[in-house]
Amino acid sequence: MTQSIAIAGAGLLGRLMAWKLLCRGHSVTLFDNGSRQGELSAARVAASMLAPYTEVASAERRVFDWGLQALDWWPGLVAELTEVTGRDIACARNGSVVVAHDLDKANLRHFQQQLQAVVPDQMARVESLNRARLAELEPELAARFNEGLYLPDEGYLDNTALLAALTEALTAGGVNWCEHTAVSEVAPGQVKLEGGWQAFDWAIDCRGLGAKDQLTGLRGVRGEVLWLHAPEVDLTRPVRLMHPRYKLYVSPRPGRRYVIGATEIESESMAPVTVRSNLELLSALYSLHSGFAEATVEHAFAHCRPAMPDNLPVVQGETGLLRINGLYRHGYLLSPHVVETALARFDEMNDLRRVSA
Repeated sequence: MTQSIAIAGAGLLGRLMAWKLLCRGHSVTLFDNGSRQGELSAARVAASMLAPYTEVASAERRVFDWGLQALDWWPGLVAELTEVTGRDIACARNGSVVVAHDLDKANLRHFQQQLQAVVPDQMARVESLNRARLAELEPELAARFNEGLYLPDEGYLDNTALLAALTEALTAGGVNWCEHTAVSEVAPGQVKLEGGWQAFDWAIDCRGLGAKDQLTGLRGVRGEVLWLHAPEVDLTRPVRLMHPRYKLYVSPRPGRRYVIGATEIESESMAPVTVRSNLELLSALYSLHSGFAEATVEHAFAHCRPAMPDNLPVVQGETGLLRINGLYRHGYLLSPHVVETALARFDEMNDLRRVSA
């Protein structure tokens, strides 16, 4: 049965829910403060790495298990969107590499110990690298590093291409886009706009930090990333550089472009990237590969990721209403689990509604 569904917030979760529900034949209206280009979304400011091993070192085992689902889920969704839009969306699962300079090797050992503590049953999948093996995987790193770790199950996707494809697919599929439209409150079967309440069969709240007034404990965690074009660098998979104060990550994109990040700041500031962050990111990046010295900085983005007190996502539901939030820094890794959980809750409450009727 076709139902009318309002989704407040057109970030990653809002778009994914809209696509899934549209494919089920429902009528979907998507409200967002910004435009359909997603310029206000935290989903744009991400390396979009699919890295359950490197993330679980500082998280719970559930993050790892949920993240494993993403490794198989994303290629299927990318194939759907490519078929609909014809867009090429880079989505690779060729592993990631973790390295450390000689003075920081204790941090690499500590990372291994963290993995051993949280996912001891998966350590057979973690390969220790010597210089020769590192040269096979990422030849341009072997000149500066003589050991590291290879996590073969990890990967990444191109979030810019993905968001553009979702925009195109949703538009072609008939989603009713309400751009530059603020939703101030979400209730069962209703969303409140400037002109008052609008009624639907279902309302789904995916507003991120916009839902702070209705979701207790929600906070923002600032992240900063740089987009670089580096013609003299050829890295084929995500790389993590261990450091005493931060973990620099480098995620490749087509055309020798790279997303660089490391910062995680307990702040809800939406100010531009700071000089300090720029200096730290770029100096660490140069220490990873000297070819980055000739790179051009194409973008410097900062945004706040919504997080709950335990840094785990939340799916809350009642008849006519779903609240989905709190992806923290694991947006692309955990969104498949969150979306499938939300859809299951949606189906469960629809079944209950039919029985009670």
